[in-house]
Amino acid sequence: MKIHLKKILKTILPIALGVFFVWYWYDSTSPKDREQILFYIKQADLFWVGFSMVLGILGHVSRAIRWNYLLKPMGYKPRLSNNVLIILMSYFANLGVPRMGDLLRAPALATYENVPIEKGFGTIVTERVIDVLMLFTIIAVTFFLHTDIILSYFQEIGFPLNKLFILILLGLVGLAFFTFYIKKSKNEIALKIKNFINGLMEGLLSIFKMKNKWPFIFHTLFIWGCYIGMLWVIKFTVAETITLSLSQLMVAFVAGALAMMFTNGGIGLYPIAVSKALAIFGISDVSGDAFGWIMWIAQTLMIVIFGAISFLILPLLNRNR
Repeated sequence: MKIHLKKILKTILPIALGVFFVWYWYDSTSPKDREQILFYIKQADLFWVGFSMVLGILGHVSRAIRWNYLLKPMGYKPRLSNNVLIILMSYFANLGVPRMGDLLRAPALATYENVPIEKGFGTIVTERVIDVLMLFTIIAVTFFLHTDIILSYFQEIGFPLNKLFILILLGLVGLAFFTFYIKKSKNEIALKIKNFINGLMEGLLSIFKMKNKWPFIFHTLFIWGCYIGMLWVIKFTVAETITLSLSQLMVAFVAGALAMMFTNGGIGLYPIAVSKALAIFGISDVSGDAFGWIMWIAQTLMIVIFGAISFLILPLLNRNR
């Protein structure tokens, strides 16, 4: 009963949170501002919106190629078309249920390419760990580039920076003690955690031992370059954001990426997070909201269209399997 309730909450809460943020945005903007934002969205140059979507597709194709680099050392080489369709399908599924797409990828690969589920899932976990490391790297670089302006903005809005730094420090101390305990402990649970972490690290380090390590690293950088590029080209759809530099837009990228973690596909929260990030550089709420909504609509539309098509095409292309 508890497990069933937990699953329901995991599904409903992100959607409910997204709906709440949509309502919050609607309630906190005046009718005049909403009218102006809708005007910007309607007047958005479709060339740049389409270009953003193309960059998103290129990133997914690159991810499909990179996936094969992880599968090849195990003796598997799925068709690229299947990889692309499975990835697009998984992102589409994530819009409905968080992380559902990752759970679908391994069984789909097993069904159409005969890759054992546990091996396919292992490569997906490795991918996710690499993506998290890339996101943390981007966050660190962005914070380094705009340390002063970000800190001053937090102080301006009354964000408790001192408490945050203390919390981070306590977290690091706690992590150090936890690592030391795991290394020295003979407890059964501690040993399982240790073996899991060692296996994870072995999987990550194996990337540098693989035959195609440099193409793998190239595609990792290309994927994240496409993600950043998707947001960068949208700046040309709103007059006030055209002059923003890439490093300034990186702050909005980080804010949007973090927002995507809390609601399904960033619904409701993504535009708010991006708008608040752009406000740091003097962009008005109306322009910031318009930018955030145009970006969110572009990437969500891409996932819905191509993800839905993938659900239909994948079985047809593999009807003999």
